[in-house]
Amino acid sequence: MSGKVEIMKRVLAHEAEVLNAAASKLNEEKAEKLCELYKHLLTSNGSLVFSGVGKSGIIAKKLASTFSSLGLASFFLHPIEALHGDLGRLSKDDVLVLLSKSGTTEELLKLIPYVPVNEDYRIGLLGNTDSTIADQCSLVLDCSVDREACINNQAPTTSSTLAMAMGDAMAVLFEEFVGLSKEGFAVNHPGGLLGKSLRLKVKDLMCEAGDCPVLDASSSLKDVILEMTKIPIGGCAVCDDKQMLLGILVEGDIRRTFTKDSSGLETSVKDIMNPKPVSIGPDELAYDALNLMEGRKNQIDILPVIENGKFLGFIRLHDLLKEGFSSK
Repeated sequence: MSGKVEIMKRVLAHEAEVLNAAASKLNEEKAEKLCELYKHLLTSNGSLVFSGVGKSGIIAKKLASTFSSLGLASFFLHPIEALHGDLGRLSKDDVLVLLSKSGTTEELLKLIPYVPVNEDYRIGLLGNTDSTIADQCSLVLDCSVDREACINNQAPTTSSTLAMAMGDAMAVLFEEFVGLSKEGFAVNHPGGLLGKSLRLKVKDLMCEAGDCPVLDASSSLKDVILEMTKIPIGGCAVCDDKQMLLGILVEGDIRRTFTKDSSGLETSVKDIMNPKPVSIGPDELAYDALNLMEGRKNQIDILPVIENGKFLGFIRLHDLLKEGFSSK
């Protein structure tokens, strides 16, 4: 059993060594050149196009997807399909990234003479920096490896890991170059929890005041029960005639009142309401509302939404969880 574990550990150790070696080969000149190409793409509205075959093609697809998620137009171009019509997807304003371990991939060499992207706008992620494809690129990022982690030194393992990591390094540099924020990243991820947590605001999920139980300070507990039965969202706002929030009542307040006095239906809401409830603004992130509710010693299930003291509605834990939010 230990021998099997050692095989796995050896692979990871070898790939880590290769990544560190590749990092040591990077320099400021290459990073600056890469940023110049990013600037070109942003000013020309060009696309960052990745191309490769085999495992390199799979990695090229992944990297194109990564850049797209960061807001830079990017796609994968299969070199064979390009020669049969897909070449029309390329423009002279694009930047072309060629992935090849050998630097002599036949399919890429057949493609290069026909691409509208000149040499100044070509990048090579290559395992051989002294190769035919390298000669056709203005920027070459060294993805060479001493050997594959594969026992027979055949299957792309270490080389594919390095190519993907180098592409990731390119992507993170792009993030820094454009100053991409978490909110900006979320724009391209609206469907997932990440996007929701950075994009959805309280006002997007709250129950507006017109759909909430609202009473004035002269009301009684009986009025609260009737109103909360009619509109069962778990809370009732107490407001003045200008809709300024004076306090709230939740179901727990009703239960506690009856525990003390079962005949307390005429009890004034002023005597049992919470005059200083935890609240949140409409433009706060919904995720922050979740943390306010769950990040307390005693969890609360509903928050009044106020702006300059005015009651705008309630946001409920139930609605946040239904939307897929979770602080766990």
